Amino acid sequence: MSSNEAYHKNVEPGAGGDGPSGSSGSNGGAAGGSHSNQLHHQQILNETTYLKPAAKQAYFSDEKVLIPEDDHTSMGFSFRKLWAFTGPGFLMSIAYLDPGNIESDLQSGAAAKYKILWVLLWATVLGLLMQRLAARLGVVTGLHLAEMCYRQYKRLPRWILWIMIEIAIIGSDMQEVIGTAIAIYLLSNKAVPLWGGVLITIVDTFTFLFLDKYGLRKLEFLFGFLITIMAVTFGYEYIVSAPNQVEVLEGMFVPWCSDCNSNVLLQAVGVVGAVIMPHNLYLHSALVKSRDIDRRQPKKVSEANFYFFIEASVALFVSFIINLFVVSVFAHGMYGKTNKDVLDICTNKSMYADALVSFVDHQNGTAIIDADLYKGGLFLGCTFGAVAMYIWGVGILAAGQSSTMTGTYAGQFSMEGFLNLQWPRWCRVLVTRCIAIIPTFCLAMFSQMEDLTNMNDILNAVMSLQLPFAAIPTIAFTSCAAIMGEFVNGLGNKIVSICLTIVVIAVNLYFVIVQVENMQIEGGLLALVCIFAILYILFNLYLVIHMAACMGNQRLMNSRWVQRFVLPSQNSFSIKNANSTYASDVTLVVGESATNKTVKGLETVSEKVPN
Repeated sequence: MSSNEAYHKNVEPGAGGDGPSGSSGSNGGAAGGSHSNQLHHQQILNETTYLKPAAKQAYFSDEKVLIPEDDHTSMGFSFRKLWAFTGPGFLMSIAYLDPGNIESDLQSGAAAKYKILWVLLWATVLGLLMQRLAARLGVVTGLHLAEMCYRQYKRLPRWILWIMIEIAIIGSDMQEVIGTAIAIYLLSNKAVPLWGGVLITIVDTFTFLFLDKYGLRKLEFLFGFLITIMAVTFGYEYIVSAPNQVEVLEGMFVPWCSDCNSNVLLQAVGVVGAVIMPHNLYLHSALVKSRDIDRRQPKKVSEANFYFFIEASVALFVSFIINLFVVSVFAHGMYGKTNKDVLDICTNKSMYADALVSFVDHQNGTAIIDADLYKGGLFLGCTFGAVAMYIWGVGILAAGQSSTMTGTYAGQFSMEGFLNLQWPRWCRVLVTRCIAIIPTFCLAMFSQMEDLTNMNDILNAVMSLQLPFAAIPTIAFTSCAAIMGEFVNGLGNKIVSICLTIVVIAVNLYFVIVQVENMQIEGGLLALVCIFAILYILFNLYLVIHMAACMGNQRLMNSRWVQRFVLPSQNSFSIKNANSTYASDVTLVVGESATNKTVKGLETVSEKVPN
């Protein structure tokens, strides 16, 4: 008996998610039938198998959105159904709009004008393809990516994966909290220091996160409202600055960069690293579980995949437009400008004193602007008036606040899945926030504005290193027939996803290598970096071997070494045991009215799975 099998037999009765009425599959009340049912429930693996029934998960613990039946459009498109599926994709898209991305946008515009807009476009498309795979995993199996990793990897690699993803979340959260603190610093006219802005971010993030107690759809509406604020504020800056539309379109659709130096190339690589975030795959695969999908019917699963893909496409299109606004504003206004040029513009303006401190000229009027979020706000204020600066601050505040909340959800899903936590929800929220907030607070307390804003490239490099630890498991699981059944990736999907992932990872690793070289590491620290690089490559090789075995490589699957150290036990997960509980003893939100109702007594597929 494997350790995994032994562990399953210790699961509490009824923890399979079917509720107390789940034993109705027997014809009578005989003890033998009840015992058989009990054992059967213990073997059914779903997202609550290892969690106590009282434990509540994040975001969708108390309610799920009911998908309306529409017989008239059963063979076509239904806007009612699209509306019911709308939500998870927009929450996912917020990671494409966090302050780290906004800063990368303005830096690329200032350094390369419109020349690398096409990189932003295709990076968003690549992100959509990866998000599609993550969403399909959650829809088809009823398990999000971290929960699947818990079942498909051995203990040590599972812990390493969790640590790496947690590092990515911390790096992203530092960008988000610092961006929010800078926005508060701007909006308060420097009355609130940076460390005070960090504290405010902590408090209001906790406040907003508990809004889901008032309804899942209301929480999703809040995120939609924050995205709207970003679109309006950055769109205002775009209209006021009035960039050349022909040059914008040319930069988007002509994949070329003439006369581009190494700095522009580095900015292009940084755009890719900022857009495609590893923890976002874990987040999206969990968010889709908030919809009540009848997994007993392949048609319903296929329908869910279709509508989730449309919703994610629309959401990422909106995020691309917002990013486009930011790049174009600073490409038009800041490209080729020196610090002296900005100081000349700021003369006789209320923010001139701040500009003197930020736009320091040490090269006799030839120093090109080193752009960041704070300098971007000052530049807009000097060029278009104080209103433009404050509107910029509002947009950054919305970006930072929304991304810190989704980052917290990503941290909760990661801990719940990888570690099988059974803590109360408030405790998980507190721990995940403290892990990310404490380093950020210390940094804001003991650093200057210049130190904070210059960390963006380092944090992007850290997150770039973690991308394989999300991309490889996602491709592996969605390419495994035992996990995905008839929804497994086809040969074309496998080839495209693997090739694109290799390209993105290679680009990100180049970015990391350049950052390490710029840090001029020597001696013992350099030796540690080399040791880490070797271990990093070996662990990626381990994940690739696991992925190849999942895809059906018979030589690896039959290898005794691979079976012992790489592959899970045979009963770790099977598509026939996917969580297919449909509208059973859960609170549902119905359509636009968001009225709650409880549907009980509906049968589950677990009662129909043969022993």
